[in-house]
Amino acid sequence: GYRLPTEAEWEYAARAGTTGLLYGPLDRIAWNFSNSANSTHPVATKEPNAWGLYDMIGNVWEWTGDWDGKYSADAVTDPVGPARGSNRVSRGCSWHYTIDYCRVSFRMSAGAMSQFGHMGFRVARSLP
Repeated sequence: GYRLPTEAEWEYAARAGTTGLLYGPLDRIAWNFSNSANSTHPVATKEPNAWGLYDMIGNVWEWTGDWDGKYSADAVTDPVGPARGSNRVSRGCSWHYTIDYCRVSFRMSAGAMSQFGHMGFRVARSLP
């Protein structure tokens, strides 16, 4: 079925095979504090990443299915966050934040029931 992506799945999709802080020039890929006029914008009005995914950086923060917690010091493939907690991780930055926060690796946490005008989500699908 459909679900929120894990934090690792989200970052994998956002990076689209790249290793840098961004997957393209910021003004061409992301709505942020300096170019958004303090508002959410329609999806796909900026350039996509190499895999054709739009708005992985900027526009709205995206909830992940992971609870907030420290990263493991061990190198792991497809890590999953803690089993429970009070704050969920969101990724991707939003129009409400400056360019300092607009990078693929940046994470934010907020109470799981938080509601902000610059929060959103995208879904992942588990394969059978």
